[in-house]
Amino acid sequence: MTSPASHLLVIGECVADIVRTDGAPDRVHPGGSPANVAYGLARLGRPAVLLTELGPDADGRLIRRHLESAGVVVRAAEVARTPSAVVRLDGQGRAGYTFDIGWTLPPTELPTAPAGIHLGSIGAVTEPGAASVLALVERWRDRAPVSYDPNVRPALMGDRAAAVRRVERCVALSGLVKASDEDLAWLYPGEPVEAVAERWLALGPDTVAVTLGAEGALALTAAGRRERVAAVPVAVADTVGAGDSFMAALLHARAAGTDLADCLAEAVTAAALTVSRPGANPPSAAELAAALAGRRAAGAR
Repeated sequence: MTSPASHLLVIGECVADIVRTDGAPDRVHPGGSPANVAYGLARLGRPAVLLTELGPDADGRLIRRHLESAGVVVRAAEVARTPSAVVRLDGQGRAGYTFDIGWTLPPTELPTAPAGIHLGSIGAVTEPGAASVLALVERWRDRAPVSYDPNVRPALMGDRAAAVRRVERCVALSGLVKASDEDLAWLYPGEPVEAVAERWLALGPDTVAVTLGAEGALALTAAGRRERVAAVPVAVADTVGAGDSFMAALLHARAAGTDLADCLAEAVTAAALTVSRPGANPPSAAELAAALAGRRAAGAR
């Protein structure tokens, strides 16, 4: 399949999310942080290619159909079975994960130059596939801007010090880095969010954005700019995919040349729309535009 012109390349895992809530039957949703980002980009009208792995099974077919329904071009190496995760929701809709996943992406060449490369989550730090991911990024980072979201999963990260080293290597390869306050709390216990963001900026990125849950989001730049936006009040169905929707909207807005504060406003609004409904279900361009118009009418940024 031919990649679209000026596409953003997303590299990383697909996961069948088995959503489990007490007293209700299991629900299977297409997931995986990078897959969600690619899907969110396509829903916003941004051409996206996902470099990933899928099994020749029902979960793999489900995920491929889901991604392609939004227009994502899927380039998938075949593995024995599609990775899965049991997602258990608490009373507030917050998600905890138990994984059955591997990542073995072989060395890969790109047929065309992407407009940008996004990496993150399990695929960026889990060997042996992570070596292929980082080698590809290192070959192309001078020709395509790189973004990164660690999307920390403690159960898969192993030793904390080693995990920090792996994460910081990815940070150093990237121009834009996004993380959640929960990611940073696990990687750097007790350190203030802005102090960690400053540390990451010193490694090379031009922008570090941090999501703060109900407190909104902030971004710091190497040029000394600081921006913070409030969250959008919303009734939470669950938090699955919220950070990925934030990342997709942030990348979309940044690619369009949007001002940093407005980029953050678009991203938190996309995340709010996602948490208002079950599963990793990011907004379409029309839904996001309508919500942003409402936000502006209310005088929020």
